[in-house]
Amino acid sequence: MRLPKWVALSLLVLLAKFSVVQAEVRLPAVLTDHMVVQREKPILVWGWDDAGSNVVVSIGGHQATAKADADGRWQVALPPHKAGGPHSIKIKGTSELTLTDVLVGEVWLCSGQSNMEWTVNNSNNPKEEVAAANHPQIRHIKIPHVPADQPQSDVSSQGWQVCSPQTAGNFTAVGYYFGRKLQQELDVPIGLIGSNWGGTRIEPWTPPEGFRAVPALKNIADNLKDFPVKNKEGRINHQSALALYNGMISPLLPYPIRGAIWYQGESNNGEGMLYFEKMKALVAGWRSVWNNPEMPFYFVQLAPFKYGGDPTRLAGIWEAQTKALEIPHTGMAVTVDIGNVKDIHPRNKQDVGKRLALWALAKDYGMKDVAYSGPLYRGMKVDGNKVVLSFDHVGDGLVSRDDQPLSWFTVAGDNKAFVEAKAEIVGDTIVVSADSVEKPVAVRFGWHQEAEPNLSNSHGLPASPFRTDAW
Repeated sequence: MRLPKWVALSLLVLLAKFSVVQAEVRLPAVLTDHMVVQREKPILVWGWDDAGSNVVVSIGGHQATAKADADGRWQVALPPHKAGGPHSIKIKGTSELTLTDVLVGEVWLCSGQSNMEWTVNNSNNPKEEVAAANHPQIRHIKIPHVPADQPQSDVSSQGWQVCSPQTAGNFTAVGYYFGRKLQQELDVPIGLIGSNWGGTRIEPWTPPEGFRAVPALKNIADNLKDFPVKNKEGRINHQSALALYNGMISPLLPYPIRGAIWYQGESNNGEGMLYFEKMKALVAGWRSVWNNPEMPFYFVQLAPFKYGGDPTRLAGIWEAQTKALEIPHTGMAVTVDIGNVKDIHPRNKQDVGKRLALWALAKDYGMKDVAYSGPLYRGMKVDGNKVVLSFDHVGDGLVSRDDQPLSWFTVAGDNKAFVEAKAEIVGDTIVVSADSVEKPVAVRFGWHQEAEPNLSNSHGLPASPFRTDAW
């Protein structure tokens, strides 16, 4: 059947209309209304438009121009700003758009597995915390779970959210309490980028540059082309090396940030000091892709938990995490006193976030006289049948946090048989002994997955588990 001429003409016009691609400027998901951009660093704005298009970006009286490359990508750098706002950022290319309610402040990446993803709604005192979460200077963006086989330039997201009783319940709890402490102390806007995924290992978060920077991981670095690969269904194993860097970190680049906080390791439990090598790779990799060799990286030492199996496996991760303090510009929040040996997700995220914030306040924001670490083992000497232990970060003195005898100390002679020991505070040292060990050679503290030792400093920050031997 032949269509009437007027119908045919109408269809042709309609088809022509929809066949024309509507050119428009487009921004990545990390650039939205309500975002926080890093103070005192260039404000980077980027996106896509028709190849060859001129794009003009302005904030206040400042303006920058770029030309979209052959792939349509463009990027501009606007001058650094001091903390404050709100500002509007105007972008004019083949189309125009405006980002509103943009604040300038401190931006932190909040990454890791479930204890970082754990929300305010599922942490201690959720009703009270959510009701009190009226902090419009704090903003949060959640990055969805997306593994990828190649580095991605964008990711879907609901964008930046202003902290309020309507939104805060779904924020990363550790990140929120970290950010809240910073905001209270610094009185500047805080931006939190929640890129985290429960149950994930450290390898998928690590960029290629990180693996290549660590000789001990040569077996991974030499075979990066094999990670990750799609299966027959076109899916990618999100636990494979690079997968989450590609899908959940790469899309954030080059968004300037102050630093990163990290809570992960449960899924690598049992690896001992190999985990230290993998932490070196992660830190080196992130510092490389953000082009910031001194980027702060603060992490949480895992809480005690009854994993089963060898009760000292978790102590091996604790040792690796403590060793990671040798990496410049890192810090560790110890949690042996705020865990739950029956729950791998301890609900007290308030103190976790606060302890991470203490490191940042002391190391990045110049706050003097801030106690930011509990006691860390420094050295030992044998004095007859006793061992004298010395520590860094004793504050105004060492204490038992529950006023009970010091717990979880063991001592061994050269037979390597550890027995429960008596431990006493003497000045800024701990003196350890056991009647059955006449010639002690080694001490261990908290060397058990269920250990919740009571040694702290005068500021209430707990001592990290340690051992003096290398057996």
